[in-house]
Amino acid sequence: MGCGDFFFTLLITFSTTLITYNILISANAPLKQELPGPSTRSSLIVDPIIKMPFERSSSAKKRLFHTAVTASDSVYNTWQCRPDKFMEEIPTFIAQPLPSGMDQGYIVLNRPWAFVQWLQKADIKEDYILMAEPDHIIVKPIPNLSKGGLGAAFPFFYIEPKKYESVLRKYFPEDKGPITTINPIGNSPVIVGKESLKKIAPTWMNISLAMKKDPETDKAFGWVLEMYAYAVSSALHGVGNILYKDFMIQPPWDTEIGKKFIIHYTYGCDYDMKGKLTYGKIGEWRFDKRSYDNVAPPRNLPLPPPGVPESVVTLVKMVNEATSNIPNWGS
Repeated sequence: MGCGDFFFTLLITFSTTLITYNILISANAPLKQELPGPSTRSSLIVDPIIKMPFERSSSAKKRLFHTAVTASDSVYNTWQCRPDKFMEEIPTFIAQPLPSGMDQGYIVLNRPWAFVQWLQKADIKEDYILMAEPDHIIVKPIPNLSKGGLGAAFPFFYIEPKKYESVLRKYFPEDKGPITTINPIGNSPVIVGKESLKKIAPTWMNISLAMKKDPETDKAFGWVLEMYAYAVSSALHGVGNILYKDFMIQPPWDTEIGKKFIIHYTYGCDYDMKGKLTYGKIGEWRFDKRSYDNVAPPRNLPLPPPGVPESVVTLVKMVNEATSNIPNWGS
């Protein structure tokens, strides 16, 4: 079907006994690559203000969640999460874009607006929602990591509320609490209660737009502005988060899968044929999603040379597994 420049929200919905896997859609706004390596923080981090809740009884009702991924109809997004003409494969909700010019060239602002529309109009059966992205590969089933009214989120080392307190106080005044109330998260990956997200989403949208309009904030946050807007909105609505570093890994900096659930392939992986990382320089062997802005990757990508970390090898193997099992791949 003709999609033009419309912003899409794609939803996959199939259940298991513990979780519901799905997909909602992220705009073609790839992350920059100049970030340093992985954080050395422990795998489970709890904000100083938030105490870890007690485990619920094993007889409690299963807490299914619905996975939502936001994406556009670009080639870049289409090969990652199969929207647009593949809507028969993956149940899809079509969200309208922001009015022309409102995103000021920062297309990610369409993401919170898409969630607002979806939450208002879609019939979502599950009580929880996992917000994911096209460049997430699930390496093992994800349990519902949220507990006790708290969300569950991956902590990003480059989201630093304390560092930018003077800027954030424009949106999170002092009477709302200490700046540490704002968790170092974005909207993805996050597992959060559906009713909580219904409250957060409109605020997330409005704060994103306000931040983009403010030159000081826009300059301070740049490409992670919308992530800060979600973190602020979650705090404003009193929704704290369990900060779970085992939620995902980001190759090539994270080398082992371990107990992680998601591979986030946002960074380019460049190596020489001896298996040495050549980050910042195109390697003799490479996998970088940005190499496929205008065309889907071919089937049977060459595996990395010996010595390349497990995380990168697994990433390429899983991409190859997917492309080999999708009929008419690349057509």
